[in-house]
Amino acid sequence: MSNSNPWQSPDSSGNSGESGPYAPPVLPQIPAQYGTPAPSWTPPPKPGLIPLRPMTLGTILSASLMVLRRNPRPIFGLSLIIMGVVTVASLILVGIVTFLGVDRTFSATGVDADIIEAGATVGVILAALFAVSLSLVGGSILQGIVSIEVARGAVGEKLRLSGLWAAAKGRLWALIGWSALVAVATFFGIVVFALVAALFFAIGGTAGTVFGVLSVLAGIVIGIALMAWLGTSLALVPSALMIERLPLGRAIRRSWSLVSGSFWRTFGILALIIVIVQVVSSVVTAPLSILGSFGAVLLNPTGNEAAGTATFVGLYIVTMILSVAIGAITIIIQSAAPALLYIDLRMRKEGFDLDLSRFVEARSTGDDSVPDPYVTVDSKAARASEPAPYAAS
Repeated sequence: MSNSNPWQSPDSSGNSGESGPYAPPVLPQIPAQYGTPAPSWTPPPKPGLIPLRPMTLGTILSASLMVLRRNPRPIFGLSLIIMGVVTVASLILVGIVTFLGVDRTFSATGVDADIIEAGATVGVILAALFAVSLSLVGGSILQGIVSIEVARGAVGEKLRLSGLWAAAKGRLWALIGWSALVAVATFFGIVVFALVAALFFAIGGTAGTVFGVLSVLAGIVIGIALMAWLGTSLALVPSALMIERLPLGRAIRRSWSLVSGSFWRTFGILALIIVIVQVVSSVVTAPLSILGSFGAVLLNPTGNEAAGTATFVGLYIVTMILSVAIGAITIIIQSAAPALLYIDLRMRKEGFDLDLSRFVEARSTGDDSVPDPYVTVDSKAARASEPAPYAAS
């Protein structure tokens, strides 16, 4: 008679056992070769600023903000010094030239008045162009130094100000040359479009005016398109100059090849960061502008001329200091983004994340013989004769 109790479990011989009505069923034995669990997935390491894998938009945005927070003293201090020198020098130069030009214009009489006025205008324009050039140079130097901080921070190194400056040593003139090239190209493009528009306006008549206006509009559209295209394709030149220490020509080709095939992604990330930074900066600086406009009246209700002048000067100085500090922060964020994109594109195109991981693992075990992962074949010859450019802390 068969066992009709459905809750009894069979014994090892297949017969019904007497283990009770609620005994669990005996599971089949799994051979040892099939019982080894599969290895679990482990995320890529994050030794410092970024995880060592191709980055998403969120990672690039957060890392751009973390550059300043991770190593604030040297980065913000250097940015504040550079932006302060550029701002003060520009204000002094433009202010002196403008004051002298206005003074000479008001004191001029007779036939020489028009010539003096034209000369004063040209002087102010040249001073303003020099101030813009000085700003470009300062911004390029800071972008190069921030790119070094991003590169070393990606492998967990934190440099002091002396280390950052030593790493940038020997490459600052290349950065200045790059900024000068950008300034000359921009100035040449503006001059060409201005001459074309002036030629149409010189023709006169309705047709000349119409073509002149159209040429101005076309120049603006073409100029914006060229700036977006060339600015994105060459956005990684400072990183290639400072991190790989390439000559200028090779750095230009390096940036172009890395961005090639990822233009729209690179353009979108850079444009988004610029928009975010500028919007936040405008929100912060708007109250400063309002305070500078109405603060003198609120703080000097009696209308005393001497007190009003002193109040206005004091508010202007405070507003300028705060504006320089905010500008120093924004330029760090904007400078970090191209360096992060440079590392990201090398990860995507060259498997650079594996090189960085090997370098970090070797350094963690005390092996200092591992070569710098940022050195490429093109840059080995340029760096062979250079001493170690940095000292991590």
